[in-house]
Amino acid sequence: MSQTQTRMTRQRAVILEELRKTTTHPTADELYGKVRERLPRISLGTVYRNLDFLADSGEIRRLEAAGTTKRFDGNMVDHQHVRCLCCGRIGDIMSPLPTPPVSGMHVPGFAEVRSARIEFDGICEQCAAARRQ
Repeated sequence: MSQTQTRMTRQRAVILEELRKTTTHPTADELYGKVRERLPRISLGTVYRNLDFLADSGEIRRLEAAGTTKRFDGNMVDHQHVRCLCCGRIGDIMSPLPTPPVSGMHVPGFAEVRSARIEFDGICEQCAAARRQ
């Protein structure tokens, strides 16, 4: 990688700071709104590229589940997530369960299984309250 791709630019630093300030696991679009308050001329594409770079370099987590919008997490402490089945909100589970081992796992059609993660499904308090009304 070139020095330009690996250095912590001002834009990248602001994106990282804003992500680490929140516990809402924002989408790139949501984070873009916060970053624009500090850097009015930043583009949405720049936010997307920097989030992908930060996730690929292990600075942040990219949260993606099939059929859902990609979200980001700046908290790198070991934890798992619960996703609301109604609104998609994500919460942190700070007492993670052990992840099952994948070494030696065989799945037809796959050369290897590299990792596993646990994510929980649930109903957030706001959605549960709305259902009761």
